[in-house]
Amino acid sequence: MHDLLIKNVNLANGEQQVDIAILDGKIAALGKHLNIKAAIYIEGHGQLASAPFVDSHFHMDSALSLGQPRLNQSGTLLEGIALWGELKPSLTVDCIKKRALELCQWSIARGTLAIRSHVDISDDRLLAVEALLEVKEEMKDYIELQLVAFPQDGFLRYKNSRQNLHRALDKGVDVVGGIPHFERTMAAGAESIRQLCEIASARGLLVDMHCDESDDPMSRHIETLAYETQRQGLHGRVTGSHLTSMHSMDNYYVSKLLPLIKEAQVHVVANPLINITLQGRSDTYPKRRGMTRVPEMLDQGINVAFGHDCVMDPWYSFGTHDMLDVAHMGLHVAQMTGLQQMQQAYQAVTDNAAKVMQLENYGLEVGCNADLVILEATSAVEALQLRPERLYVIKSGKVIAQTAPRECYLNLQGVKTPISFSKNLFRES
Repeated sequence: MHDLLIKNVNLANGEQQVDIAILDGKIAALGKHLNIKAAIYIEGHGQLASAPFVDSHFHMDSALSLGQPRLNQSGTLLEGIALWGELKPSLTVDCIKKRALELCQWSIARGTLAIRSHVDISDDRLLAVEALLEVKEEMKDYIELQLVAFPQDGFLRYKNSRQNLHRALDKGVDVVGGIPHFERTMAAGAESIRQLCEIASARGLLVDMHCDESDDPMSRHIETLAYETQRQGLHGRVTGSHLTSMHSMDNYYVSKLLPLIKEAQVHVVANPLINITLQGRSDTYPKRRGMTRVPEMLDQGINVAFGHDCVMDPWYSFGTHDMLDVAHMGLHVAQMTGLQQMQQAYQAVTDNAAKVMQLENYGLEVGCNADLVILEATSAVEALQLRPERLYVIKSGKVIAQTAPRECYLNLQGVKTPISFSKNLFRES
């Protein structure tokens, strides 16, 4: 007797009318017309069953703090950093934790079951570290939270960053972070990368750096990050986040840079919603999009994921932590509207993001964790088109969130007519 049997669902890889059997929190069988008895049955009716969404770049400590102490009037990255600095003295563990727990509920309802959150360590009290470590423990049965020690005010620029970084890592923070473009000079930025990668290497940890988050084509810290990854043997353990300066670099330099990133096996996380909002602010027209070169990196075989980055905080006034919104914006900004490219955009918030976080047993295969989402759509592409309801969110084989199907009725000439937005125009004949 299995715990759960999901009947007749389509998969993101294009397989259709598949059954999924779950036992003891794992996927025990997967195939068509499974003759298996289970305690609970879910009829999929040809809807999409997907591995859960993954947000590989987020700031949970600032989420839902919009308007505190005031709004970002210029809309710029630097004013957002200044605003966060104004707010930090009034923060408490309880207020950070309350907002983070609410955000986790939003995430789970939208099928996001893993988040990598950067946590500011430039506050000597480490209140955000304490709060998010508590959230991580309290929510571990529902959502996997991976924390990055993030020196928001610069690793070398802020005098206590080194000791705060080690304190945060000793408390249980998972990943070494950095922000080299916020150091006082390009040389200091490169030196911060060297030192932070050495700390990660000595501790056996992953690295995730905010890197080249600017419109400056000469901000080339990703080159240094790829070099230090090679020098210290950190292949596959390092992520460069944002990389927006690459949008403004000349093509010849990028043709050299991309093979270096690929050779070092550096992961890349673009943040479409935030990149398109914060970058190009000093431009008149033509105005740069700002997001890094996602299609070109994917063509090189570099693992690229999309992150949400912010939700209603000093940097971004919008968002509900829906990763389909992120992928939807990403494919527009990168002009990834070919069928294969749309599939890649979906992977950027699922499989690719799971690789960034090095999640174990992730996916819809026998032996994987029974973590999945059933959406009111028939394919991954249709999910991107419609951003539909998450009908079921399942964690370790148990339904932890459920939403009724979307219903819409038109009243035309006194006749009540149901309307469906699902078309599945890309169904193969």
